[in-house]
Amino acid sequence: MAALIRVEQLSKAYQTGGTAVPVLHGIDLSIEPGEFVAVMGPSGSGKSTFMNILGCLDVPSSGRYFLDGKDVSAMAPDALAAMRNRTIGFVFQGFNLLKRASAVDNVALPLLYAGVGKPERERRALELLRATGLERQVHSRPNQMSGGQQQRVAIARALVNRPALILADEPTGNLDSHTSQEIMDILSRLNREQGITIILVTHELDIAHHAKRLVRFVDGRIVEDGTPTA
Repeated sequence: MAALIRVEQLSKAYQTGGTAVPVLHGIDLSIEPGEFVAVMGPSGSGKSTFMNILGCLDVPSSGRYFLDGKDVSAMAPDALAAMRNRTIGFVFQGFNLLKRASAVDNVALPLLYAGVGKPERERRALELLRATGLERQVHSRPNQMSGGQQQRVAIARALVNRPALILADEPTGNLDSHTSQEIMDILSRLNREQGITIILVTHELDIAHHAKRLVRFVDGRIVEDGTPTA
């Protein structure tokens, strides 16, 4: 089976005041379809930069990145955006919902950008809201929902384009322990039952234990790649 994600000698540096500041140093990593991977590391370790590159939100300074068999390292911005919208769903710590839009409209938003007609947008959005236990909140706005409900809306939105990959950046960071467990149960079920590849950034080891693989970053390098229990 071909890797869904493969990076080869991936490096990233940012220009600050005319000086190149290295963030990632020659990363090599492969992730197979259907894996559930937790990414950990201290602040400044490079994990967020790495996730931004995986999500096609940033580009490497050198090295290569293959997503679903395609070399996206040097894609033009339009091609990169199309690849991102077709292949990846995002879940963020801050939910990133439109404050004045209902749950169903928030979930359907990626389909609007993709040019899908309104009846199909609503059908798929409602289906996912029911699947995440929000059938009573379809017309609620974010300020009418709890943090856990908002994150469920964000997960439904991430799924609406039927992506092969979900990138979750601290998805439980703003939630209490009980709600965090509920969100992780949803992500684990998606991985187990639908085979969706999930890459999760977290600072919490108990959250990382829901994954089957743990990759740890320190100073822009991978220092550990194994199971969370190990």
